[in-house]
Amino acid sequence: MAQFTLFEDRIRQNLELVADVASAADVRIILALKAFAYWPAFPIFAEYLTGATASSLNEAKLIQQHFGKAPHVYAPAYRPHEFEEMLGIAGHLTFNSLSELERYRPFWEKEGTSVGLRVNPEYSPVETDLYNPADPHGRLGETLPNLPARPPAGLKGLHVHTLCESTAANTATLVERVRAQFGHYLEEMEWLNLGGGHLMTKAGYDIDALIKTLSDLRARYPHLEIILEPGSAMVWQAGTLDCTVLDVINNYGHKTALLDVSFTCHMPDTLEMPYRPQLTGVSDKPHKNYPYAYRLGGMSCLAGDYLADYYFPHPLRAGDKLVFEDMAHYTTVKSTVFNGVPHPDVALVDADGEELSRRSFNYDDYEKRMG
Repeated sequence: MAQFTLFEDRIRQNLELVADVASAADVRIILALKAFAYWPAFPIFAEYLTGATASSLNEAKLIQQHFGKAPHVYAPAYRPHEFEEMLGIAGHLTFNSLSELERYRPFWEKEGTSVGLRVNPEYSPVETDLYNPADPHGRLGETLPNLPARPPAGLKGLHVHTLCESTAANTATLVERVRAQFGHYLEEMEWLNLGGGHLMTKAGYDIDALIKTLSDLRARYPHLEIILEPGSAMVWQAGTLDCTVLDVINNYGHKTALLDVSFTCHMPDTLEMPYRPQLTGVSDKPHKNYPYAYRLGGMSCLAGDYLADYYFPHPLRAGDKLVFEDMAHYTTVKSTVFNGVPHPDVALVDADGEELSRRSFNYDDYEKRMG
């Protein structure tokens, strides 16, 4: 049976580093649910983090109920019939546009919510268009020419998000870009949210450079609360997806191993980013010690539900087990029920392999999803 396995000890190792950065730089670092929302693990995160951030009413309610904190909230647009409930839950609430900020002004002014505005500094190191939020003609945030000379009355914060699994140097460039374009606003704000994409738990990341960048920013604007909301960094290399070979197809000498998981259903970033995952004990490039090449095929009927060749030390047969590594972030939150493909179990285990929680999925889940 296919299964996402989340490892408590690896999550804690990441969170300890994140908490150390937050303390050293005197900033707030919170969990972004868009990358990881397995709420049975929230008590672990709550030991190290002061909160979490939501991009929908569902995420906000999940934070409220299972994290026990008022969520930071940002959405590209708010649905009118949900807005008052969202406002009642949110600690900070960010608008995507000046027009929406003004449209809902009577509500947030009455509630006294700390509101922010997303701005687009028109800088991002992300090269894949699908994941690049800094397009000057895009829909995410206001660009500098749209802003009035002085901040709108009641505006408390600015929000930027332009990074994706990025380096400390990228964060430094982002901060300089924000200061250059929006420094006159920062003088009058109470908080600045630098969004996600700060992959500080990846091996080789320059932690000292990140702390210096954030500390310098705090020194320049001592009145500002600085917030980061990474997602991937919290659970980087903290989970796997275990699966089984169901069959092997050989067409004109090109072999495909069909698995009991789906790339389009369970690992969509592998097709969208594109992101090439690692498998335990397997090479993703030709190698003399891994002479057997197989395309890996998902179990949906989408023609493109496959990854190009991986290289194995031995021939694959039905029943063989494979383990995809680094499968905690942007997996279960993005999975679908396309084709009715069974969803893998999700299990959280401790350092001894003992299960702390498990979620299994069956026909009833699929039926309720469909009607």
